[in-house]
Amino acid sequence: MQKRHIDRERYFVESSMTSNRYYLPYIKIIRQEIGRSRVLEIGCGEGGNLKPFAEAGCEVVGIDMASSRIEQAQRFFAAEKLEGMFVCCDFLSYSSPENEAGKFDIIILHDVIEHVPDKYAFMRHVGSFLRREGVVFVAFPAWQMPFGGHQQICRSRFWSKIPFYHLLPYGLYPFVLERLAHESAGTVKELLCIKICKCPVELFEKVVVRCGLRVASRQLWLVNPHYEQKFGLKPRRLPSAISHVPFIRDFFSTSCFYLLMRR
Repeated sequence: MQKRHIDRERYFVESSMTSNRYYLPYIKIIRQEIGRSRVLEIGCGEGGNLKPFAEAGCEVVGIDMASSRIEQAQRFFAAEKLEGMFVCCDFLSYSSPENEAGKFDIIILHDVIEHVPDKYAFMRHVGSFLRREGVVFVAFPAWQMPFGGHQQICRSRFWSKIPFYHLLPYGLYPFVLERLAHESAGTVKELLCIKICKCPVELFEKVVVRCGLRVASRQLWLVNPHYEQKFGLKPRRLPSAISHVPFIRDFFSTSCFYLLMRR
């Protein structure tokens, strides 16, 4: 496990830098005026992705299931003298706004959808929070990419750096995690859950259509923009010739950026 997964303040800073350099400009492709927008992040963690939006004058709301992350977000925002509302709850139990004024111009789903079992119900609920001309920014690692199973969270330094073994058959994968990597029961459970909830590009785009949304923009990345902060690597887009080839593109897409709007 990398130190940044333990040092949440560092993670907050790194996330805010990536959000400012890549997420916010990408959203501006559709929504040029960011200031004074209502912004919701689902699975906000410690709130780093929301920081540049708050600094731009947006009204930001973050939701996360982990109370510790919400407490960290509140503390980090207070230290930065930024306004933000953070709610600890399961998003699917969070009531939809009753009117258009209560909905959001921008909704952020960063590294969330690959953890959701029922993606259709989840995205339908997301859509109920979106204003008519609003935009949903979604980013996730394609399941088949080298670390699509999030095995980098393993405490074993060796096994956290081995690519592709999350693609092992379900019966063999826990054996490797338990007997060879000697991971804790909690880590094994989390990694198996990700394997069950996996999100290939093709599956996600089918869900989008079923939910009455449309893809306004898609950018697949060969080198995830967040790797710039994590590993000092220069972000690189996936070549167009590969990004249009179903299934094959999943093996090379370390991050998939989408902007979704109502149809």
